[in-house]
Amino acid sequence: MSQPFPIAVFCYNRPDHLSRTIAALQQNREAEASEVWFFSDGPAGDKDRALVGAVRKVLESVQGFKKIRIVENGHNQGLAASIVNGVSAVLAENSACIVLEDDLETSPFFLDFLNRGLSMYADDQDVFSVSGYCPPVAIPDGYRAEAFRFPRINSWGWGTWRDRWNRVDWDVKDFDSFISNKNAVKKLNYQGKDLPVMLLKQQTGKIGSWAVRFNQACFKEGRTNIYPVKSLVRNVGADGTGTHMKSSGKYLSQLSEKILQPKPAYENPEISKAFRDFYRPSFYRQIINKIKIARYLQRIR
Repeated sequence: MSQPFPIAVFCYNRPDHLSRTIAALQQNREAEASEVWFFSDGPAGDKDRALVGAVRKVLESVQGFKKIRIVENGHNQGLAASIVNGVSAVLAENSACIVLEDDLETSPFFLDFLNRGLSMYADDQDVFSVSGYCPPVAIPDGYRAEAFRFPRINSWGWGTWRDRWNRVDWDVKDFDSFISNKNAVKKLNYQGKDLPVMLLKQQTGKIGSWAVRFNQACFKEGRTNIYPVKSLVRNVGADGTGTHMKSSGKYLSQLSEKILQPKPAYENPEISKAFRDFYRPSFYRQIINKIKIARYLQRIR
């Protein structure tokens, strides 16, 4: 394989989680040939200052990679702005990159899958990103490929290309026309019924999410994404310590114990249904979400 693509790792105030993420990444055979950019966000207040300092202490001693670049923000940007700005900086110098956050434990075969996928699908404009995480969904016995396609992006260990990333409208300027279009919203629901209201919350300032905006760009272009049939990433931050993730065992996946091939990959109806079901909110939550969207529509009409 040619030179591995650079890796961007985003961290904030969890030195123990970050150490675990780095240790797992170092177990990948491509690690010693990889350039890693560490983006350390600044503290949001005095309560986080010591922990941010501890994170930066961890970064001072990182070894095991070909090249290490550390970017320390003097102020707190928040995760969404950190990722948008950080990935943009890496892709300004590279054609593609791999992205991790500080609470993701990778399989020793993660970098193999991501690097191969980014190389194999570089010229396939139907593909928007390559994912390392796969939720714990059932893969049909008759499905023989080691990767599949689904139109929803993943935010836990992934990679993309400069030309895809640069097409994202981070302001989602057409949001009002989109949310007013029942057919368009119905199509987005195919990826997950949690997405329309998540986008609404993003656009009304209730949450700050780069991922839902990245997904919206993929959705608008009608693109898809590549997933491994068994996860190569485990989120170890779903323990209540994170800013955006509550304590939950729902998303835990067993890591693949072997190399997986990112190509070929097909969209499979059974996998797609399992994927949609996995992200489907409860019936009660769906009703609440519809009410929130309806109220927003009343305000803009």
